[in-house]
Amino acid sequence: MSLIRLYRPGDREAVEDICVRTAHLGGDSRPHYRDPGIFPVAFAVPYAVLEPDLAFVLDDGDGRAVGYVVGTADTPRFVAAFRTRWLPSAAGRYPRPKGPPRTPDEELAGLLHDPERMLVPEVAAYPAHLHIDLLPDWQGRGHGRALMRTLLKALGDKGVPAVHLVMVTANTPARAFYDRLGFHEIAVPDPGPVTFLGRTTGALDTL
Repeated sequence: MSLIRLYRPGDREAVEDICVRTAHLGGDSRPHYRDPGIFPVAFAVPYAVLEPDLAFVLDDGDGRAVGYVVGTADTPRFVAAFRTRWLPSAAGRYPRPKGPPRTPDEELAGLLHDPERMLVPEVAAYPAHLHIDLLPDWQGRGHGRALMRTLLKALGDKGVPAVHLVMVTANTPARAFYDRLGFHEIAVPDPGPVTFLGRTTGALDTL
């Protein structure tokens, strides 16, 4: 029987695989990037390393992670830790592009080297942020809702009032999922291809 539990270091390979297989508009990123391993390096593993008490996995019942939710309680603090503690370990494999990005891989490398992009004034009232992903076979069965409830409770227990996330606007199934969980759009000037969503960490009975 599946269960939700805290991330363990032994889950890293599975979490990386989940991230890669869901990173392209909710689908497999491997056909679209030369080295899609940059996705978990930028958007999953640093959270588990830097804030392990806010990293949860969906365990298939045999010890294998098939989904995860990771986050930070304090985005500015996380950005500082990403810059000083995480980025040096990743910069060798994914160097900063020289000049404007010319490929999808270079665009992602640019994001990796610019953690300060997460400091958006319009979401200051939502100090936490998160990333959530599930393998396709585990979607649509209530597991995403359960993962989200687990993280929101953990954030609420820390006294964090609200959380935000950033999603690619074209990923309409993800937007429908977040809408069902009570997230609302946050107006941000010139957001580009992404949408900012937020909600309080309370009212878990509505999830």
